[in-house]
Amino acid sequence: MVESRGCVQREGVYRWFSSLSSAQRAEFLCGLLDLCVPIELRFLGSCLEDLARKDYHSLRDAEIKANNPADLSGLTNITDEVVRSKLLVSLALLGSDNREAAGVLYRTLTHIDTVINNYGLALNDGRTEEQFLLLFTMASNHPAFSFHQKQVLRQQLGQIQDILQVSSAAHMMPINQITAETPSMTDRRRTKQRMR
Repeated sequence: MVESRGCVQREGVYRWFSSLSSAQRAEFLCGLLDLCVPIELRFLGSCLEDLARKDYHSLRDAEIKANNPADLSGLTNITDEVVRSKLLVSLALLGSDNREAAGVLYRTLTHIDTVINNYGLALNDGRTEEQFLLLFTMASNHPAFSFHQKQVLRQQLGQIQDILQVSSAAHMMPINQITAETPSMTDRRRTKQRMR
């Protein structure tokens, strides 16, 4: 009886996990890894290494570019969907100890405020939203970034999530409430962020 209930719960977790977005999956998996003891991490590392070996040859060129600061320095226009896709691949293939390349990516990603404010990047477009959430989730959990860099990237991820919440709430509000309420909500968030 207990074993069948465990199987049902496991299936429920599998269904739940498969319904998550890529950013939510990455965040959840990083949280689970933080809960593991060293011997479990080593075992999981061996399993991941075996799975990754299957794609080694097809991703080798991309991995070289992802770990080359000179190649990464050309990926600065995050308003371009192709550049965002390349940044996602670069983050996925970035070596865990490559601080120099992580620094280049950090400088690119920390210009998000300027991009949103100056270019009016529409984050509520489904694909754009998904890419930005995944970019900042991956970067804020990546071991190549310093603790300080991860904190800054985590704050920016929070800002992006706030923008998305405000824009999705705005789509659900009547137009007269949008003009009356949106500025005050934005002001409260800015005050809250300054206090952090």
